Amino acid sequence: MNWQKQLHIWIILGLVLGLGYGILSAAMGWGEFTQNWISPFGDIFLNALFMIAVPLVLGSIITGVSSLSDTRKLARIGGKTIAIYIGTTVFALIIGLVLVNIVRPGDTVPEDVRTELQAEWSDMAEERQESAASAEERGPLQAFVDMVPRNIAAAASNNRNMLQVVLIAVLFGIALLLIPKEKAQPLLGLFESLTATVIKLVEIIMWIAPLGVFALLADTVSLISGDNLSELWRLLGALGFYMLVVLAGLVLQVVITYGSLIKFFTPMGIKKFIMGIAPAQLVAFSTSSSGATLPVTMDRVENKLGVGEEVSSFVLPLGATINMDGTALYQAVAAVFIAQTLGIALGFMDQIEIILLAVLASIGTAAVPSAGIIMLIIILQSVGVPAAGIALILGVDRILDMCRTVCNVTGDATVATLVASSEGQIET
Repeated sequence: MNWQKQLHIWIILGLVLGLGYGILSAAMGWGEFTQNWISPFGDIFLNALFMIAVPLVLGSIITGVSSLSDTRKLARIGGKTIAIYIGTTVFALIIGLVLVNIVRPGDTVPEDVRTELQAEWSDMAEERQESAASAEERGPLQAFVDMVPRNIAAAASNNRNMLQVVLIAVLFGIALLLIPKEKAQPLLGLFESLTATVIKLVEIIMWIAPLGVFALLADTVSLISGDNLSELWRLLGALGFYMLVVLAGLVLQVVITYGSLIKFFTPMGIKKFIMGIAPAQLVAFSTSSSGATLPVTMDRVENKLGVGEEVSSFVLPLGATINMDGTALYQAVAAVFIAQTLGIALGFMDQIEIILLAVLASIGTAAVPSAGIIMLIIILQSVGVPAAGIALILGVDRILDMCRTVCNVTGDATVATLVASSEGQIET
């Protein structure tokens, strides 16, 4: 049996065992042991993925852009990519708002549970509000200012600056495209070698993926429940309806929106797409980070889905930075859920405002730490809902973060496949 071909099975096994161990750890009071002896393996795996993300983005985008025939082709691919990303985000928001308004999960939360959750998570909610206050002070064009780094080395030293890294790589690629080939070749050869090396590193790192996702999931369960398993069940029970609405929205986004795009606008079969992207989805679930999953996503999209490197090297790093369909859907559901729980009615125009703000958030807050929850606070304040209401959902946010990251990564792969198909750069 080829281990690489069965990678997703091993990762699933790691996830199942991690969940089982996490529950056992909480039931037996092994929290300290888990934090000291199990969680570090998850951190090692996550750090290894983050370690290669920046060199992969630099190498792949620079070589991809510089290989284009002219800048008009880059503009065409870029225009398609951004338009589709915005379109899928709008669809995700509509799905989320329709579900939360029909099901109304906030009406099911008892008064005593609401009071208890707000008291228990109030300190964390206050910290998030302080971060949101700093974000609100940013001017309307600050996101564009943040895209342009003052120092290339500083930008490349921090994974939170990935949008800056993308811009640097695109500019370098364009410059190499415009200068004479004999002058461009030495630097281009360096980045081609860098990209090939990083791709091989991805294959090496994925050998420890099952162990890494086992540790990450065990750590997640342990953090939520501590040494008291009843805490996990209490949170899941109290907020179960809300979680189901978010999860249903994410499933509909993946099945209807992405499934339709793959089925009707590409020559690829749904089964091949899912099998090809499955390991990246599983890594996304365990890491809760599109950026950390990017090396795996690029490897699977190019080698298993047949997307040309020219497209994948541009579309996927950009998507990992600005395409947050799952996060946008979650923000819409969470905002309305909190309003429902607090007995605040949101009108049609309020929900249109949620859509507009969430679309802008998916593009403009990449440099802000904890951007998802911070933008949720800003959305709540814009529609007149107390920001302290986020205390209601912080307890299960990590679980939902894992799920919405899967949606984000699947969206990135879908758009890459769609753009490659439209450009005739896909092997079926």
